[in-house]
Amino acid sequence: MLLADLPNGAHATVAGLVSASAALDAPALRRLGELGFIPGEPVQLLRRGPGGREPLAVLIGETLFALRLLEAQCIEVDPL
Repeated sequence: MLLADLPNGAHATVAGLVSASAALDAPALRRLGELGFIPGEPVQLLRRGPGGREPLAVLIGETLFALRLLEAQCIEVDPL
């Protein structure tokens, strides 16, 4: 399952990063990993932006991130 597919408030564990689009290249995926989106890390999708779209408010560890939908579609998760 992808982080972008989680409902608001759902908890999950990061399973890995995948290239979901040519628009997000290897350096962008590496940057997500550097931010803490690494396998085994707990993550929570807090809420989505206006209209249920972007940005997605994501809590990883104790850090809050605002991700684009494109980025969230590159993060595989295992729901809890």
